[in-house]
Amino acid sequence: MNEWLKKLFTQIKALWSKWTLVQKLILIGIVVAAVVALILVLRVSGTPTSVPLFDVPITDEAMRDRILFRINQENINPSINSANIITVPTSADARRMRAILVREDMVPGNVDPWNLFDTERWTTTDFERNVNLRRSITQMLTQHIEALDDVDRANVVVTMPERTTFLADQSPVTASVVIYQKPNSDILTNRKKIEGIQKLVRFAVEGLTDEYIVITDSSGNVINNFEDLADFDRVKLVEKEQQLIALMEKQYRNSILTALQNIFTADRVRDLNIKIDMDMSKRDVDAKEFSPITIREDNPDTPYDDSEFKDTLTVSSETSTTRWQGSGFDPEGPAGTTGQTPPVYGDMSNLYGLSEQSIVRRNEVVNERQIREQKSPSIDRVTVSVNIDGEWKIKYNETGRMVFLPNGSMDREYIPVDPADIAKAQELVQDAIGFNRSRGDSVTVRNIRFDRTAQFATEDAAYMRAQQTQRTILLILGGIAIILVAFIVFRVITRELERRRRLKEEELLRQHQIEREQPLWEAEQAGMEVSMSVEERKRLELQENAINMAKEHPEDVALLIRTWLMEE
Repeated sequence: MNEWLKKLFTQIKALWSKWTLVQKLILIGIVVAAVVALILVLRVSGTPTSVPLFDVPITDEAMRDRILFRINQENINPSINSANIITVPTSADARRMRAILVREDMVPGNVDPWNLFDTERWTTTDFERNVNLRRSITQMLTQHIEALDDVDRANVVVTMPERTTFLADQSPVTASVVIYQKPNSDILTNRKKIEGIQKLVRFAVEGLTDEYIVITDSSGNVINNFEDLADFDRVKLVEKEQQLIALMEKQYRNSILTALQNIFTADRVRDLNIKIDMDMSKRDVDAKEFSPITIREDNPDTPYDDSEFKDTLTVSSETSTTRWQGSGFDPEGPAGTTGQTPPVYGDMSNLYGLSEQSIVRRNEVVNERQIREQKSPSIDRVTVSVNIDGEWKIKYNETGRMVFLPNGSMDREYIPVDPADIAKAQELVQDAIGFNRSRGDSVTVRNIRFDRTAQFATEDAAYMRAQQTQRTILLILGGIAIILVAFIVFRVITRELERRRRLKEEELLRQHQIEREQPLWEAEQAGMEVSMSVEERKRLELQENAINMAKEHPEDVALLIRTWLMEE
């Protein structure tokens, strides 16, 4: 054997020396990969892929579906095998879901609650075994409570006294739990969560009852004393019931009021009062109901009810007739014995005549129905009252002008609502609330005049202000017109006076010019040589130039003169 091993190692070394570097690396990689794969296979095969939620199968399909749905709500992917055992990915998820299911009463009936805390311990004495059992239960119970999302830390103490011979001498099992909540948690004020923890503790310890369970917060306040909260719960329940009724009344009121305001306008329908009486009790009803047999259903196309009913239906009948005629004779047997004649005929003994008896037997059936239902809160009575105001119209005379009262207010006429419209509105409200006369529903629609004194006073004041504003505007416009006319007249008079003054000055200038030219003209006529000064010649030249310009450009000259006049 040793020689064979030496020969094998020699061959391997020879092959190894002949291989290239690439072949050696490939061989090393294959070996390493094989070792890693083997290790992973061993680890994966040794690790459980899932943890069972309960050790027993759940055969109830409805309960199983509820549990699966609740697990999915916690973002956990459950699975179920062919044996109807539900499994979850990790043991932490299993502990968490067990706590939630116990809290919400979703533990199947065939699941023993003690399986949640089943921990095997090997001891040598019964005392040590009991101590280890109590430690195991306490530890598992602590883990389950701390698995809750709202609990940061929990301290659990369970006292399990020794069993006594007589039940009267037996000390009760007690448990105390201290809860340390997480930040922003409501577990100390949420009754449902506290009851879940209390139920979890009761299931965990055999023989433990609710009265011997004490749950406190970190400050020592007892939070599972539900008896003191009974009155508070009743008040909260009544408050919730009143809120439900108020919500229903608000919904009915908004829908009906909106419909009526769209028809009669919001100003005419202001108030709608609705009162709903509800029975909030929850009770089971078990009754038997008999109803007639329907022979023919009602035809909805006809305006009348043409259905046909029958109280009973004959399934079978039997008629029996007995007729006897003649003399009654009751033969007797031996001495001292009674005859064999039936009692019916025996009573006819020694009688003579005619006797006839008819018996009719019928087997009839009726519609019978067994009713078993659970009545939830229902409406007992609905009452609605609505007031619709009429229309107010302003009176006008024959000329189309408004009529005013002696106090200066407008004269108005009230037109009430047509009774036919009132009836239609009442039918509309009845259909909106599901009117049922048998339960005492009442719908009242009235036409009562609203007090519009303040509204009419406001409208009259607004109208008077508008009239006053209109008169003021007319007076202002008249004054402005008078001022404009006076200004125009003043301008006309001023221009006329200015024109006359200008004509007078021109006439004076013309006369002065004539007076100056008269000596020159006379001197020229006499043949005298007249000498003119430089100023007179310049003035004559300017005058001739002005005359020539006036002849050539009369519009420019007129504009120049107009400008001079305006400046003056």
